Amino acid sequence: MAIPAQLALWFLPFVLPLCFYVAFTDMREMRITNQSVIVLAVIFLLIAPFFLPLPVFGWQVAQLAIVLVAGIVLNGAGAIGAGDAKFAAAAAPYVFLPDIGILVMVFAANLLAAFTTHRLAKYTALRRVAPGWKSWEMGLKFPMGLSLGGTLAIYLGLGALYGA
Repeated sequence: MAIPAQLALWFLPFVLPLCFYVAFTDMREMRITNQSVIVLAVIFLLIAPFFLPLPVFGWQVAQLAIVLVAGIVLNGAGAIGAGDAKFAAAAAPYVFLPDIGILVMVFAANLLAAFTTHRLAKYTALRRVAPGWKSWEMGLKFPMGLSLGGTLAIYLGLGALYGA
């Protein structure tokens, strides 16, 4: 993996709780808060400069802007939610370009697992564990924060283990 292992290790204690929070709030409220997205971006901006040369750091930050623009377009077309677009943009700097293939595989597997688990819980007695969650009542809509947060957490975990 291209992400430096030491950098991924530094990110994990700060980003992992945030990923759990995003997954939880998206299931409970069907929204990803602006505060969580801002904190995710700030964590990158505070830690990464100590580990990355300026050109690499600049490219990673540019990815935030690129993904944000793409997310705004996709949100405008009704393809994704605004919170999902903002979270993806804030998570983009954490992903190193050569790792995109790994990230796509992790996201695909995570999305399948998250969707299946959420639907199974929704239609079984497990639903009683969290009876007030809005995601149970949203019909075909799915809380993508569950999969987006999980994907970032898994990517950083893999980076800490197998990173450069």
